[in-house]
Amino acid sequence: MLVEIPEPEIILGIVVAFFIGILVLYTIYKIKPSIKRRENFDVSSYDRLEFYERQLIDMKIRLDSLQIESEVVKSNEINDFSRDIEKIPNTDDYSAPKLKRHYSKPQQTPIIDHYNTVDFVLGLITDKSMTSRDIQNASQRSREHTSRLMKKLYKDGYVERDIKTKPFTYSITEKGKAKLGILDYLQNATA
Repeated sequence: MLVEIPEPEIILGIVVAFFIGILVLYTIYKIKPSIKRRENFDVSSYDRLEFYERQLIDMKIRLDSLQIESEVVKSNEINDFSRDIEKIPNTDDYSAPKLKRHYSKPQQTPIIDHYNTVDFVLGLITDKSMTSRDIQNASQRSREHTSRLMKKLYKDGYVERDIKTKPFTYSITEKGKAKLGILDYLQNATA
């Protein structure tokens, strides 16, 4: 087997080309930091950044308004407390009654258990038929809670469902009226 050795000019040309390539790469890495190149932003990424910036600004405004509201509530409590302190009688006057201190609390919705909600709903539909949306608004419960409650009352026989109308309307049955009558009797007996 015979191997041909290329001529020395070809070998020299390959070695020189290799070193020239290394030299060019070295100069590019040295010059690259000093070249100020313009960053090309994609328009969609710019729009996305702008959208998130607006969202952050909105959240900051909401947070500031919540902090202001809490400061107003605290200052109202302090003012109420200072008014109560000013109304405290002198130690010389023992015949005046002491004033009760009251603190303003944020208004909360009453907690209604399942049976009170059932009675409330049955009382609502005693006079007229109502949709589940009307019942939801009156009881201030979620749509899911109201739907589950009305389905249970329908299955238990306390209400009738009119399926001819959309949305369904619910009316009370005799069983539902009896349930309310028994509760009214128990309330009158304990009062």
